[in-house]
Amino acid sequence: MRQSLHAVTLVVPDYDDAIAFYTNLLNFTLDQDIDLGGGKRWVRVSPPGSQEASLLLAKAIDPAQHASIGNQTGGRVGFFLETDDFYRDHATMQKAGIRFEETPRHEPYGIVAVWRDPFGNRWDLIQFS
Repeated sequence: MRQSLHAVTLVVPDYDDAIAFYTNLLNFTLDQDIDLGGGKRWVRVSPPGSQEASLLLAKAIDPAQHASIGNQTGGRVGFFLETDDFYRDHATMQKAGIRFEETPRHEPYGIVAVWRDPFGNRWDLIQFS
């Protein structure tokens, strides 16, 4: 048997703003953008070179969903962007205006630094050892 994680939902305030951030600044691929009617869309983006997991961007539609934007994981790092060249991607992201919460650090599992997307979600940029 084989299973894989296909997508993780990320609640965002606006589809197009989220698409612009992930595709223009992080070079993610827009895998799907399907109009479902009634203002709802199926929008999926994935990191460059990704073969499996992606983000399903879901526009917040009520007060509870709006309140969860940027805090879907209770303030913890909830997303992990793996890279094959930490320092290249760290520099590229900084040049694109992405702010890191810390300087890169070496952990037993690799090099890592925490950053936030414009919606407040905490991410790790990580290169495993």
